[in-house]
Amino acid sequence: MTSSEPLRRSDALTTGWSDVRIRRALLNGEFERLDRGLYLPSGVASRLDELGRHKVRIRSAARGLTDGAAFSHVSAAVMHGFALWRPDLGRLHITRDGSGGGGRSGGRHVHVGSLPPNEIVDVTGIACTSAARTVVDLACTLTVEEAVIAGDSALAADPAVAESIVRLLATTGRRQGIVVARQIVGFLDGRSESAGESLSRLRMKQFSMPSPTLQKTVLDPDGAFVARVDFFWDEFGIVGEFDGMIKYDEGGSDAVRREKRREDTLRDLGYEVVRWTWAELFGFERVRARFERAVARSRR
Repeated sequence: MTSSEPLRRSDALTTGWSDVRIRRALLNGEFERLDRGLYLPSGVASRLDELGRHKVRIRSAARGLTDGAAFSHVSAAVMHGFALWRPDLGRLHITRDGSGGGGRSGGRHVHVGSLPPNEIVDVTGIACTSAARTVVDLACTLTVEEAVIAGDSALAADPAVAESIVRLLATTGRRQGIVVARQIVGFLDGRSESAGESLSRLRMKQFSMPSPTLQKTVLDPDGAFVARVDFFWDEFGIVGEFDGMIKYDEGGSDAVRREKRREDTLRDLGYEVVRWTWAELFGFERVRARFERAVARSRR
């Protein structure tokens, strides 16, 4: 074992370690416990975020995965690289083909049900449910917000996943959550480029706002590029922009000035511009009110 590799209790005991030595390594900060019987050098663990730690746990647990089983749900989403919002990464999720023997124990949640071979894929050497199956599983088990964010990112990474989901749902029988899941997957749109944009779409639907065009390219009268905007309502000439602030944090004052010039140009072309922030996604009635005022101005 090198200084960067996980330490598995089962391996350690066969190479001269003892439980006393393992406990001592944990107490003196040499190792950090990631899972039952799995430890990572503290210097390595400190450089990993929660997603990275979950991947280490998956790779360790993969050694005991049996045929007809695959990592699924949130764990598969982590391996596929889906965007996840407020994920619960406390348990590894595994689905096994069968009809009994599932449950939660020891940091694992074993799901049982139909898992055909064509719904298992290799992701960097790890057996995982396919992207389409993972999206459906998440839609059956997560909140609408969490499922839409993950599903939108799956479609953004590979638009062909949408067709695979349709085929999968056509052959999926009764299962808990499937009615809501069908509604969720029908709402997914890979043109959403961030969790904030996915949540924005949900809020618009919840507040009965008209559906916008996503990622609209705006040109000036001479056909020159002006901007690519998050949301666009052509019937009102309204631009909607989710302001995640990351671009400002990364670009500093220059980014702020560029964004101000961009917005001024859009307004000079006669467009109304409505912006909102992360905080306003949880008080969206204010955004709806600004949108309605913009609609009123567009009709004058």
